Amino acid sequence: MSIYDYTLPMPDGREQPLTQYKGKVLVIVNTATGCGFTPQYEPLQKMYEQYKDRGLEILDIPCNQFAGQTPGTDEEIQAFCALHYNTTFPRAKKSDVNGEHELPLYTYLKSQKGFEGFGKGAKALAMGAMMKTIDRDYKNNPAIKWNFTKFVIDRQGNVEARFEPNHDMKELEKLVEGLL
Repeated sequence: MSIYDYTLPMPDGREQPLTQYKGKVLVIVNTATGCGFTPQYEPLQKMYEQYKDRGLEILDIPCNQFAGQTPGTDEEIQAFCALHYNTTFPRAKKSDVNGEHELPLYTYLKSQKGFEGFGKGAKALAMGAMMKTIDRDYKNNPAIKWNFTKFVIDRQGNVEARFEPNHDMKELEKLVEGLL
């Protein structure tokens, strides 16, 4: 299996084949409209504008599995993102990224890049403390831990990296730029 064997459910009901992104660098991110990390839409949009013409695509997958922080409909999510962050990258239908109903794409992504930690620093400690209250074994499973976990896919379809939500957006951009 490869990334190109999967599809994304779109708000209009169609399945978007990932084959249309062959040869591009992808950032696949599960998002939320009411999360402390929601302002990451801004650097994501800036990165998209800067690198789209060089082959970057960002695939936004809204998810309501983390503290109910994406309660709206697909239309409300789209309106929020357009109004507050002027996002122009593709947005999938609100979907699960963990559990019984998770997108098969996420089963694949997690099998390719499991959880490697939150890094160092105050934000990392805070994320770790929060996760211990939710999943005492969080360090030992590949589950998506929170909103705005990002997977980077190279032009050949390889899952290059997984960035947890608290990781520096500049590091994400540095990797993307290197892959372009």
